[in-house]
Amino acid sequence: MDIQISQPVMPQLNRPAPDFTAKTTHGMKSLSDYKGKWLVLFAHPADFTPVCTTEFMAFAQRAEEFKAVNTELLGLSIDGIHAHIAWTRSIKENFGVEITFPIIEDLQMKVANAYGMVQPGASDTSAVRATFIIDPEGLLRAMIYYPMSNGRSIDEVLRLVKAMQTSDEHGVATPEAWQPGEPVIVPPPHTVADAEARKEQGYEYTDWYFCKKSL
Repeated sequence: MDIQISQPVMPQLNRPAPDFTAKTTHGMKSLSDYKGKWLVLFAHPADFTPVCTTEFMAFAQRAEEFKAVNTELLGLSIDGIHAHIAWTRSIKENFGVEITFPIIEDLQMKVANAYGMVQPGASDTSAVRATFIIDPEGLLRAMIYYPMSNGRSIDEVLRLVKAMQTSDEHGVATPEAWQPGEPVIVPPPHTVADAEARKEQGYEYTDWYFCKKSL
């Protein structure tokens, strides 16, 4: 008899993000509530776990920086609302950090499964450390997965949001570890004639396919 192994259904980049309506610590929330804004949806394995606590505090401490670039935060775990409330109260009491963003209750793992957050072999009952960045039109633009044992970098999530916003606004790419204010990469030319002309177009020229400019 063949053994069927269930595989997570993975959402696709640049496609509409899976829709949801879910109970959160701030009331019912739907994906449509965030239309017109960028959304960082991030999952953690469980409440009252030390690595997740460090991540939640870091997200909370950077929340205003996310808001400054039109980005909302939305957490998720398969724990219930009362556990979420107790955990956030514990964080405020023990670490002096207030969690100001909503946290989804996902007891039936509907959102977790829709986003491919439950990974066979990692855990049978917990969402992995997955981060999804959704643009103002509801398109899934980035996915980042971390193992259970290691916390993610909130600085990198914020940097990536800013990089994608810059690419969208200016039609450019950004190099490795790019930070706002640094030169960006000009898209390479698509014809021989354009390649020949590239050197004279005023860019930071290295070769016909590799040019930078300042914004």
